[in-house]
Amino acid sequence: MNTHAHHDHHDHGHHPAHGQAPAASTGGQDPAGTVYTCPMHPEIRQDHPGSCPKCGMALEPLMPSVEEDDNPELADFQRRFWWTLPLSVVVTVLAMFGHDLGWFDMATQSWIELVLTAPIVLWAGWPFFVRGAQSVLNRSPNMWTLISLGTGSAFVYSVVATLAPQVFPESFVSMGRVAVYFEAAAVIISLTLLGQLLELKARSQTSAAIRSLLGLAPRTARRISADGQEEDVPLAHVHVGDLLRVRPGEKVPTDGTVVEGSSAVDESMLTGEPLPVSKRVGDKLIGATLNTSGALVMRSEHVGSGTVLSQIVQMVALAQRSRAPMQRMADQVAGYFVVGVVVAALLTFFGWGLFGPEPSWVYALINAVAVLIIACPCALGLATPMSIMVATGRGATRGVLFRDAAAIENLRKVDTLIVDKTGTLTEGRPRFERAVGHGHFSEDEVLRLAASLDQGSEHPLAAAIVAAAKDQGLTLVAPERFDSASGIGVKGVVESKSLALGNTALMQQIGVDVAPLAREAEALRARGASVMHLAVDEALAGLLAVSDPVKAITAEALDSLREAHIRVIMATGDGLTTARSVGERLGIDEVHGEVKPADKLALVEKLQAEGRVVAMAGDGINDAPALARADVGIAMGTGTDVAMNSAQLTLIKGDLRGIAVARTLSEDTVVNMKQNLAFAFLYNALGIPLAAGLLYPFTGWLLSPMIAALAMSLSSASVIGNALRLRGAKVPHGTP
Repeated sequence: MNTHAHHDHHDHGHHPAHGQAPAASTGGQDPAGTVYTCPMHPEIRQDHPGSCPKCGMALEPLMPSVEEDDNPELADFQRRFWWTLPLSVVVTVLAMFGHDLGWFDMATQSWIELVLTAPIVLWAGWPFFVRGAQSVLNRSPNMWTLISLGTGSAFVYSVVATLAPQVFPESFVSMGRVAVYFEAAAVIISLTLLGQLLELKARSQTSAAIRSLLGLAPRTARRISADGQEEDVPLAHVHVGDLLRVRPGEKVPTDGTVVEGSSAVDESMLTGEPLPVSKRVGDKLIGATLNTSGALVMRSEHVGSGTVLSQIVQMVALAQRSRAPMQRMADQVAGYFVVGVVVAALLTFFGWGLFGPEPSWVYALINAVAVLIIACPCALGLATPMSIMVATGRGATRGVLFRDAAAIENLRKVDTLIVDKTGTLTEGRPRFERAVGHGHFSEDEVLRLAASLDQGSEHPLAAAIVAAAKDQGLTLVAPERFDSASGIGVKGVVESKSLALGNTALMQQIGVDVAPLAREAEALRARGASVMHLAVDEALAGLLAVSDPVKAITAEALDSLREAHIRVIMATGDGLTTARSVGERLGIDEVHGEVKPADKLALVEKLQAEGRVVAMAGDGINDAPALARADVGIAMGTGTDVAMNSAQLTLIKGDLRGIAVARTLSEDTVVNMKQNLAFAFLYNALGIPLAAGLLYPFTGWLLSPMIAALAMSLSSASVIGNALRLRGAKVPHGTP
């Protein structure tokens, strides 16, 4: 059985088509060909840093590296901000107190302000104008459309007023010059730069979860060469099949199998499971987990981007980049919103210009600029991606992997959970109990033939039969032909005999009567064992019983699900008697036995048709169709690749208690996203009328563009701060 959590990235329609996610680099170096993407528009991919053509946000690497990335955009904005901040301060002081100081006549002062402001607008603010122009060319109006329009119009107006004051009517002249608004343009650009710096810094914190996961991987491994020599080699030089020594206190370098020694391994960093897991020869090891007590020799099986750790990192990165349904809505609103704001600014401009007090067109310009600036939807755009990024990182450190943002949003709505039995409720490491012969077939012969055939199968029941035959010293032969009859058994040819091994459904399919052994089969099933019949040349040869103990934590997990008012249904390919015996032990009332993959799928669809929101938890190939169809598919990380590629949520340890953790995270995240969207909308709803001067006739209040710019930066900061609160959210105790 494959315990390797591989998540391929053919994204099953969750995103627009895009390139394969690059393999996570296990070393610290930035892999060649880094792909950059937009946190809000995951479909944007390019091979160099820059800004998103849709929303103008700084692109970031798809896969963070271990070292804190030098963000070129952050460095650039810091340089622009700090170099021009003194100029903004001087311009503001001059604008406010220049007249009182009386150092120069006012016309000269306008020229001085122009000289000081030009570098701020034309150099420091240049990226904003580029993004604003892109937004118009790409027909995707966004915050940069508003900022570039607002600051651009204030600056151009002021330049004209300084160079050619004679074109303005008398009413514009006050205190010996035509009023200029250089300080508004300068301060808005400085504050917008500051807002961008805060945002870029906060965004780098959201990938901290991924960075801490990447940091778990050891840098070197101790390789044992063919002549028994040992040497430390960089992790990148370890190949599949290498023998590696893991001493006490060292980290397991890659995924593999123990070939010598025994120890307890602490897997909590990947699975959230607090107790160390004992490992003996033949047991699987996960890279980056900690060997506590004994010395082990292991054979490496997956290296580099194939390891569980790399898959987890890739899955978290992908989930962080996917878009929640709520975000798609916010995006559409933001597009219309920008157009609405431009219309509001024009109405403000002409309203004040035609009907306002003198100098009416000056008021008109200033209020229109204030409307453009305060209405920036940047907080709106950040509202959901920030929450998603923090939540996926938090889940990953608790052994819960969300595949995409939609899963986080949907999980809290789930009211029905269908669970598979083997590997989900039970250990999934079945133990062979006994074989029963029929006719001239002895017990040993039944076991030998079944084990020979099962050598080709991945199923855990098959592994138990093969192991039992080897323990009893039976000689196995390779099957000449092997077919898996999905979910109901296997068929093949061994020693020129045609064999079929599976449940009663398979026997009915090939026309074999199982009645002669019915009594023995029923007695074994009542004890909770799974029974498989063996047919040789289409005649009954015997049966094999394999039992699979229930996981110790299953009862506790089911209790927590019932407390959350979730209806639990068991559906298994196993016989109905076996299924009922397990169901009774666990208090599950609704049990479906001998279910084929298509029946699991039909059960999901039937429940959905009744209006239920269905989650399906499973770990096998036979669960994949139902996992993909369910509203939320939950795969056990101990299961098969296919299951994990079909599911939206993976519990790394295969611990059902993880569902309670994931559900709590889902609820917290959705609340957090709603708070963020409320912040963003409320703030604009209050700000725009104030900026447009609607309250002026009653209160005499006007909102200066500079205050508007400050408020805009603060709104983004409040959204980011609120999202980062999720890092400390409480999740249920007694969970992984």
